Amino acid sequence: MISAPTDKILAIGLMSGTSVDGIDAALVEISDRHNHIETNLIAGHTYAYPDDLRAEILAVCAGEARSLQQICELDDRIAESFAKAAIAIMEKCDRQPDLIGSHGQTVFHRPPVGEQMGYTVQIGRGAVIAELTGIKTVSDFRVADIEAGGQGAPLVSMLDVLLLSDPTKYRVCQNIGGISNLTYLPPNSIENQDQVFGFDNAAGNVLMDMATQKLFGEPFDLDGEIARQGNPDLDLINKWLEQEFFVTAPPKSTGRELFSPDYLEARLAECQHLSNYDILATLTEFTARAIAKSYRDFLPVFPDEVLIGGGGGRNGYLMERLQDLLAPAIVKRTDEFGMSGDSKEAIAFAVLGYLRLKERAGNLPSVTGAKRSVLLGKIYQ
Repeated sequence: MISAPTDKILAIGLMSGTSVDGIDAALVEISDRHNHIETNLIAGHTYAYPDDLRAEILAVCAGEARSLQQICELDDRIAESFAKAAIAIMEKCDRQPDLIGSHGQTVFHRPPVGEQMGYTVQIGRGAVIAELTGIKTVSDFRVADIEAGGQGAPLVSMLDVLLLSDPTKYRVCQNIGGISNLTYLPPNSIENQDQVFGFDNAAGNVLMDMATQKLFGEPFDLDGEIARQGNPDLDLINKWLEQEFFVTAPPKSTGRELFSPDYLEARLAECQHLSNYDILATLTEFTARAIAKSYRDFLPVFPDEVLIGGGGGRNGYLMERLQDLLAPAIVKRTDEFGMSGDSKEAIAFAVLGYLRLKERAGNLPSVTGAKRSVLLGKIYQ
């Protein structure tokens, strides 16, 4: 009996999320046999944006006015930074990849409302990355799903199905980046993809990070040690959880357009009776309780296991709160299941780039709400 050949390529995935804390680059080996995909992470690293570039991205995300010329120049600067990250990880490993899958930097995201199609903008154009690296690049992944009536998010759910589902257990893959989102994985999800769904479900790290910077002068709350010293105001949290986003049924997506600096200021105005430590404890508990509420409100079966990816998985205090609020589910980082939590999203866009080259759909309509499965991304030679 002759075994089927295994398709194997080396790819780089590039991702910068809502936190705008840098470009995550993952050099990953992708093996594909009988459409069964496996990945092997060769290297993962985060390359910081220059301070002035990060400040400009945050200003645009916050809605500050810019001319079309300034937006175009920002598009090129981001693409150049993504190309430098790809080149740096190639040189670090002395490996030449076949493909780059680049998410780009989201600067605007508007979910669909009723009959109005959504709109999403990721800049850092793939043509520049392909030109500067000399490597075939796939980028602009979210637009095709939007055009099919979807939310354009979450897209990492495809990776969750392919690599993190279990034959017998109900799992949730919970990513906690700037924005928090989940993928619900019933047993044997690869064969039952129509039962998989996902959605954005909380603010993630974005409010905690902005508050830590404003109140304590630190970039983020390392391991949650600052929040651990405070006491959360549960009355405020319960009030905030009545806001429209948290009670709206999925599919749904969000971004800095909702959880903006203005949103934070409005929440801080309600916290004037609290110490700075109590405020950060309240915002941390807000994220944890929003996640837990979404499970109980919208999941058909409560999970056996919750797999945490993204920067939130490194916040020990947040992880403790999630384990308490999501019991009896077992809460662990994806690293314990063979998937780097820090590199997961970058790996996902390497895989999505591979699927695009093979002309295989990259979205899950049951997750994004799209009318059909579609090819994701544009290819630049």
